[in-house]
Amino acid sequence: MFFKFGLLGIFSLVLLTAVTIAAVGLSDRIEASDVAIVFGSKVNPDGTASPRLAARLDKAGELYKSGVIAHLIVSGGTGKEGVDEAVAMKNYLVAQQVPAASILVDSHGDTTADTAKNSTALMHLHGYKSALLVSQYFHIARARLAFKQCGISRLYNAHPVFFEWRDIYSLAREVIGFYAYALHY
Repeated sequence: MFFKFGLLGIFSLVLLTAVTIAAVGLSDRIEASDVAIVFGSKVNPDGTASPRLAARLDKAGELYKSGVIAHLIVSGGTGKEGVDEAVAMKNYLVAQQVPAASILVDSHGDTTADTAKNSTALMHLHGYKSALLVSQYFHIARARLAFKQCGISRLYNAHPVFFEWRDIYSLAREVIGFYAYALHY
């Protein structure tokens, strides 16, 4: 009997966490910020952005063109495709009429924690105090946590309107990721 209640409690906690993560990510908090930080995702071998990454970059470009942000940090690593995500992201934004001088590149954002650490260092270097995080809805809660752990408290967020069936898996994975980040730091 105790075992069944324990399993029910764990299941309830996981479900509540998943709902909270989705609610946080789907509730955009868009305010004028010093910089937008766009998290990397898959880049195709030819250097073009995957649909998921293109959606993030389009959202960031929209925010830039609307005047909500004047600077961007694009952060990513080099995936198995052998392409530097951050450089490909900058190229995509420049092709969308975002001035290259407004884009800082972090080519070592291999994880969310790396992006938070590296972007925080760039923010300090440039005197930026506020950040608008741009990623998929399921990633926003953990990204916000990572930046708070790096000492950035003026955080806002936006997500692109983009859905893939793998988002269901991604949301479940974020439950584990969120607790790992919360307990690790």
